[in-house]
Amino acid sequence: MDITEDTVRQVAKLARLAMTDEEVHAMAPELNDILSYAQQLQKVSLEDVEPTSHSQLLTNALRVDSPKPSLAREEALRNAPDSDEGQIRVPAVLEG
Repeated sequence: MDITEDTVRQVAKLARLAMTDEEVHAMAPELNDILSYAQQLQKVSLEDVEPTSHSQLLTNALRVDSPKPSLAREEALRNAPDSDEGQIRVPAVLEG
């Protein structure tokens, strides 16, 4: 498929892109080069290539989830700048 300047203008119009005549003139050969490269990639034989979702083998680096006792409420509130009835008080972020 050959990309013409008219094609570039039509696609730019559909995408609501403002393009000058110089940009359209420069874009047509660039898009043709991109399509030519994509056609070259289509010719590559992938017959013996196993499908993958990543180019490298990934392993899960998470630790084993093991329950641990939590802090006592008093200890957790010890460094809070302001607390009230066992909860941390923070400045209001909404008006009204």
